[in-house]
Amino acid sequence: MVEFHNDWDKVLNEEIHKDYFVELLDKVNKLYEEKTIYPPKKDVFNAFKLNYKDIKVVILGQDPYHGEGEAHGFAFSCLKVPIPPSLKNIYKELKTDLDIDKDFKDGNLYPWVEQGVMLLNTGLTVEKDKPNSHKDLGWHKFTDAVIEKLNEREDPIVFILWGNNAREKKKLITNPNHLIIESAHPSPFSARNGFFDSRPFSKTNEFLKKNGKKGIEW
Repeated sequence: MVEFHNDWDKVLNEEIHKDYFVELLDKVNKLYEEKTIYPPKKDVFNAFKLNYKDIKVVILGQDPYHGEGEAHGFAFSCLKVPIPPSLKNIYKELKTDLDIDKDFKDGNLYPWVEQGVMLLNTGLTVEKDKPNSHKDLGWHKFTDAVIEKLNEREDPIVFILWGNNAREKKKLITNPNHLIIESAHPSPFSARNGFFDSRPFSKTNEFLKKNGKKGIEW
């Protein structure tokens, strides 16, 4: 059974004991034995290292990077160089939006996590070189439940939805206390269709400050 070792244990206690989730873990464990799966097994639930009560922003992605040494359980974050094109475009938009220059040789976004940014993929595992290969395993049912639990929180959260996969989850975010920022995915295939110049970082910080919270040092 999964243990988060923080307040997620209580928040998700009912969910992780449901039959579908127990079956999902069983399927995933078998896949790790048979194939090359990312991220490393120990990192699958890394997004939940951030306490439920401490979350200020949720950036929602599709599924983990599918190349060797890239994914480590946080959406869009990457431990390998060169960094993936999507992350390069995120850095480019950060420069446009807040004039922040990021090191293209450092794709580790954990400093954002430490400030309250949950980097959550809708699917938590992927087969090597096969993007979205685990979309039908059952992860989406679980992460939908996670989003619903976040939506229940009265304390305001910014939800950043990049790409169609993430934007489908907008229907789960019904609490008017929260802010939804949505755009095209930062992928090179779609970034020019609405991701560039969407200014999600400044919009996020404006909302946080308006609600008495400290902005994120992106």
